Amino acid sequence: MGSTPGDPPLFLRAHRFEPVRDVGVSVPEKRVVSLPTATGLVIANMVGTGVFTSLGFQIPGLPSAWVILTLWLVGGLCSLFGALAYGELAAALPRSGGEYHYLNAAYHPAVGFMSGWVSLLVGFSAPVALAAMAFGRYFHTLLPGVSPELAAQTVVLGVTVIHLAGGRAGSLFQNAATGAKILLILVLIGAGWLLTPGSQTPFAFNPGETRLLASPDFAVSLIYVMYAYTGWNASTYIAGEIRDPQRNLPLSVLLGTVFVTLLYIGLNTTFLRAAPLSELSGKLEVGQVAAAHIFGPTGGRIMSGLICAGLLSSLSAMTWVGPRVTVAVARDFPLLAPLGRKNGRDVPVAAMGLQTAMVLLLLATRSFETVLTYLQCALSLCSLLTVAAVFVLRVRQPDLPRPSKTWGYPFTPAVFVGVNIWMLWHVLKAHPRESLIGLATLIAGLAFFALRKPNQPRDSGSPG
Repeated sequence: MGSTPGDPPLFLRAHRFEPVRDVGVSVPEKRVVSLPTATGLVIANMVGTGVFTSLGFQIPGLPSAWVILTLWLVGGLCSLFGALAYGELAAALPRSGGEYHYLNAAYHPAVGFMSGWVSLLVGFSAPVALAAMAFGRYFHTLLPGVSPELAAQTVVLGVTVIHLAGGRAGSLFQNAATGAKILLILVLIGAGWLLTPGSQTPFAFNPGETRLLASPDFAVSLIYVMYAYTGWNASTYIAGEIRDPQRNLPLSVLLGTVFVTLLYIGLNTTFLRAAPLSELSGKLEVGQVAAAHIFGPTGGRIMSGLICAGLLSSLSAMTWVGPRVTVAVARDFPLLAPLGRKNGRDVPVAAMGLQTAMVLLLLATRSFETVLTYLQCALSLCSLLTVAAVFVLRVRQPDLPRPSKTWGYPFTPAVFVGVNIWMLWHVLKAHPRESLIGLATLIAGLAFFALRKPNQPRDSGSPG
C-alpha cells in the first residue's frame, strides 16, 4: 500500500489523532486501497478508549437514557458530516492529507503549523494518558491491591521501554487487536440482552426531558462523545491511494461511521440496560460495572482484563507512532531539530522522551475528565477550522479540481461547524481552565511559528 521498509503500517500511518501524512509525507500515485479496506480503516481508527469510559461523565447532567442515546446519535451524525467535508479536501489536495496541509492551503502556514504543534505536544501524549488512566482503573478492578495511578504510570513506562528497545508491533497485530475490541463490544451487547432479564434503566420517552437536548449539559457531554468518535476522518488521509476516490472515499466514511455509530449506541444501550444510572454515574470504568451485572463479580473482573488488553494495544500504537510524527515535524522546523535525534536502533529517543514526559505530567492531574476536556477542545477547534476550509476554498479557489465533493453541501459542513461552536462555547463556560489551557496551547504554536527561519517550513504540499 505504498509503504517502504521501516515505515509504519498503513493502519498506523492514518492513526486516529494525527496521521504521519499530516507532516509532508508524499502520497503514492498508485491506487491500491479498496472500499472494504478504506472502510475498515475508518472503523479501526474510531474504536478506542472513549466508548469504555465516557458514559459515566454524561449521566450527572443528562439523567435520561433516551437523551443519552440521542447524544451518541448526534455525535455520530456530526462526525459523519465532518468526515464528508474532509473527503472533499483530501481529494482536492491529494499530495498530502490532514489538517497540517488543509489549514495551510485555506488560511496560512501558521495555522497549518498550529495543528502540527497540537499533535507534537498533546495529539498523542494526551490520548496515551487517557488510555493509561482507563487502563489503571480497569486494572484496579482486576487486582484491587494495585492503585490505578501506579498501574497507569507502570504501563506507560513499560511500553516506552519496549519501544525504546526497537521492538514494534506489526500492522497484523494492530488490526487483530482492533478486531478483538469490536468482538468484545459485540459480545457485551449480545450478553447484555441475553443474560439480563430486564432493564435497570427506563428508556421510555419523556416529553419533559426534551429540554435537555438544547441544554448546556448536552453540549458539554458532547465533548466526551466526540472524543469517542475521533478517527472518523481516517480514510481521507489516504485519498491518493483509494481506488475510485470520487465514489469510495465518501462511501467508506459513510459506512464506517454508520457502523461505529450503531456499535456505540448498542454498547451504551447495554450499559444503561444492565446497570442503574446511580451506579454508572461518575464512573470511568463503566464497562466493568455493567459486566459485573451481566456476568457476576468474577465475570466482571475478567471483562476488565479483556478491556485492559484492548486499551494496551491502543496505548502501544500511540507510543510508537507519536514520536515519529514529531520527528517529521522537526524536519520542517530547524528549531525542533533536536527532537529528531535517534539511537542506534533508529528509535526517535528524544521525541519519545518528550512524549513520555508529557504523558506523566498529564497523569499527575489524576483527572480523566480534565485531560479529555483539554485535549478535545484543542482538537475540536482544529477540526472546526478544517471543515470551515471547505467554504473558504470554494470562495478563494472556485476552479480547484474537486474529484470528490462534500455530500449535502452546504448543509452538512455548516451543521458540523455550528454544533462544534455551540459545544465549545458551553465547554468554555463549564470548564474555563481546561478550555483556556487548550487555547493557550494553540497560541503557543503560533508564537513558535513566528520564530522559524524565513524559508521554513517548506510547503507541505510540495512533491516528496
